[in-house]
Amino acid sequence: MNTSALIRPAWTPATIALMVIGFMVFWPLGFAMLAYIIWGDRLDGFKRDVNRATDGIFAGRRRGSDKAARWGNGSARTGNVAFDDWREKELERLNEERRKLDEMLTQFDEYARELRRAKDQDEFDRFMANRNKSTAPAKTDPSTETTKRGKGSNLLDD
Repeated sequence: MNTSALIRPAWTPATIALMVIGFMVFWPLGFAMLAYIIWGDRLDGFKRDVNRATDGIFAGRRRGSDKAARWGNGSARTGNVAFDDWREKELERLNEERRKLDEMLTQFDEYARELRRAKDQDEFDRFMANRNKSTAPAKTDPSTETTKRGKGSNLLDD
């Protein structure tokens, strides 16, 4: 019994047919099949190299996250009581400073929002005042209007 694969990185009738069909359907598929035929025997080594590289990267991240967890939450004890007490006090002080800064940021945001609202209101009031000036009809005396029109200017008068 033959155990070789039907589609293997070699010039077999099946791979040639798939390459031709790939070019007819969508040309990048044909090029992909051609690349597989030519360089497919190197895929095992490439896959092995990629796996080693990613394992090394994630192993380094795992070590870094362990250090961050130890220093980040403050619950991990080092065994030195004086150092642990000092570290807890410093972390509490830093948390208090962060809280104060957050409060100041909130107050400033409210102040800036109120300034923008006041500026917008002032601009809107100026716009409405200018608009009312330009669209207000000119006031005329009704007694002079009849003299200006004269006889026959009104269609109903005829």
